[in-house]
Amino acid sequence: MKPKRRRWNKGRLVGQKRPLVPKQVWAIRARLELVGNLRDLALFNLAIDSKLRGCDLVCLKVTNLVVGDRVRDRVTIVQSKTNRPVQFEVSENTRESTWNWVSSREMLGCASLFPSRLLDWPHLSTRQYARMVRDWVSAIGLEPSGYGTHSLRRTKAAQIYRKTGNLRAVQLLLGHVKVDSTVRYLGVELEDALSIAETIEI
Repeated sequence: MKPKRRRWNKGRLVGQKRPLVPKQVWAIRARLELVGNLRDLALFNLAIDSKLRGCDLVCLKVTNLVVGDRVRDRVTIVQSKTNRPVQFEVSENTRESTWNWVSSREMLGCASLFPSRLLDWPHLSTRQYARMVRDWVSAIGLEPSGYGTHSLRRTKAAQIYRKTGNLRAVQLLLGHVKVDSTVRYLGVELEDALSIAETIEI
């Protein structure tokens, strides 16, 4: 008789990773500012603003964001998964942290916005980025198994939907081909059902 194989997901929290809420975003941002971690602060802010998948975020080049002596207000990137362009806004806070990072001594002569510290790799790996996200959420007391790189991708999108209810806008910002994908990605039906349930008293 064959021994039973341990389930790969036993004891793990699987499924969609939760987006961060604004107070958690500010808590992580404040910690990174406090320790003066320019790279992580720029990466975190860009992850929130861009709503990019991790694979596209770590591949960003300085020239994607910086023109002359300023950081662009809007950026267009071709997504590696869909080969379709997606545009995102760069907030003032993100522009400042990005400029501080690209102007630092560590970035002298670097083409990649987030270069790897390994000599044979041009930029951060998605695995390293995932480890950084775990460290950030753990540092503010969150359970890391409930969050991941997609938490940062979903954070601003979830806030936009919550405030406007405009699924089409969120679809465009995430670069989804079909609105059904956006519905599933945001867990819209569940969120809406819970919101309605909260307003009903029996």
